[in-house]
Amino acid sequence: MKSAAPNPDKDLYAQLRALPWDRLWNTEAARFDAASPAERLAGVAVVRAVGVVFSESGPREQRDRVRQWLLALLRDPCEKIRRYAITALPKIGAGPGEEAQLLSLLRATTLERERKYLARTLEKIGGKATLQTIQAGAPGLLPQTEQKIRASVARAQSPSALRMDRLLSDFAGLRIHLRGRRGLEGIVRQEAEELIRARGKFRLAGVGPGLVALIPVAPFALADIYALRCFGTVGFVPAAAEPARASSPSPPQTCGGEGRGEEVFIESMAYAITSPSSRRLLEAFTQGAIRYRLNFISKGHQRSLVRRLADRVYALRPEILNDARNVTWTFDIQPAGRGHAVELRPNVTPDPRFSWRLQDIPAASHPPLAACLARLPGRVENEIVWDPFCGSGSELVESALLGGVRALYGTDRDPAAIAAARANFASAGAKSVEMNLTCCDFRDFAAGGALGHDRLTLILTNPPLGRRVPLDDVHRLLEDLFRVAAAVLRPGGRLVLANPLLMENPRPLLQLQSSQAVDFGGFDCRVELWRKPPR
Repeated sequence: MKSAAPNPDKDLYAQLRALPWDRLWNTEAARFDAASPAERLAGVAVVRAVGVVFSESGPREQRDRVRQWLLALLRDPCEKIRRYAITALPKIGAGPGEEAQLLSLLRATTLERERKYLARTLEKIGGKATLQTIQAGAPGLLPQTEQKIRASVARAQSPSALRMDRLLSDFAGLRIHLRGRRGLEGIVRQEAEELIRARGKFRLAGVGPGLVALIPVAPFALADIYALRCFGTVGFVPAAAEPARASSPSPPQTCGGEGRGEEVFIESMAYAITSPSSRRLLEAFTQGAIRYRLNFISKGHQRSLVRRLADRVYALRPEILNDARNVTWTFDIQPAGRGHAVELRPNVTPDPRFSWRLQDIPAASHPPLAACLARLPGRVENEIVWDPFCGSGSELVESALLGGVRALYGTDRDPAAIAAARANFASAGAKSVEMNLTCCDFRDFAAGGALGHDRLTLILTNPPLGRRVPLDDVHRLLEDLFRVAAAVLRPGGRLVLANPLLMENPRPLLQLQSSQAVDFGGFDCRVELWRKPPR
């Protein structure tokens, strides 16, 4: 195996990159300025190092001097030095003045490589002037450059936002996919059916692994969907995005051309994204420019496909802009049967359903999971709920928001967790519910009698599983949890927990009501419901 050839520029850059900003500027950059043309070419790595170091450190006034230095290097007779300066400029910030000088160089240069680097930099910092230059037919700027500049201008002039309360009246052929953790579909379905009965705007279309599908039957808003708490993300499948139209792309031809299957795939996906059904949905729910990113589910980055598909979408509908920053939509390319389909996923950030979540800790439950756990046991009047491992309080808050709760108890050995749970519960605004949070071991809390006798109706918990929070003995911890639950629950009381272990019934006093394997992010965990028999 051959060793890599020496790269003097790379080696010098690594040395210069490690220097403090004052030495890099006062010694190395000054030496570069005073050097002969041959020495400057050999030491050009200093230009790259200055751009990177000053993007991270150095006083503001010094960055202004560095910026002027880089602009002066755009006029250097050596193309390589100009190219390094072109690349370094965006790192320390550039505005209309720098854009104008880059455009001036673009008009003057005849070198294809220099045009390519200018185009890359203008994609990052360009604005109206660059857009006008592109529209005037300047050489060296490609269609994808135009789209990136338009997205940048739109981002600055017309920031996008989602219209949560805007009604979509023309929804013919549209499907709504509620996606969440595999194994919790039944709980998501149950909640969706309650919404259907209450509002009458949807009907159930089907249930699959990690998926509940709805079909709208009346005008609806995003806020109607986000009345549901148990799903993770929502995606809209437009009428034109049937899987049969979007067969999987075949590999490119070995002769260097691209396979016909890939061309059909790109055309099919672009048609789905720009179809009348998609445009009606995007226009109804978007305020400002429609900007999106592409995401291939289960297929990796797919940079070439993303670029070609984004170019095709732009050619069909230039008002739908591919962008990489602060977008309101993600277009997921989902496997569907033997093909693929597009789902238009709104990026609702922050999620209005969980605005109570002010603080978090490692290994805390994701709010939709907490909402599912809270719904699993059903409700009894005047619930008394305890979470022995409350973390940041997600399960307790979601239980309170369901209603019917008189008092909540939370214990955790981490003071930071108790502080986070207290802040989150106060943010949730459930003022009619009594909250009791204690920093202690759950076994000590139960033994101390704080829960009273025959009061506790529900233990609701997602205990530490020993993956993100190290534990000495998960099996012993869960055995103790079952022992304590059998002792403190009143007859008919329930225990809901996430259990990573296959265990025999550890306490005969508790009866298993249901058990479902759930995807906990790369591994399965059983979500279980146990009940203490009535007397």
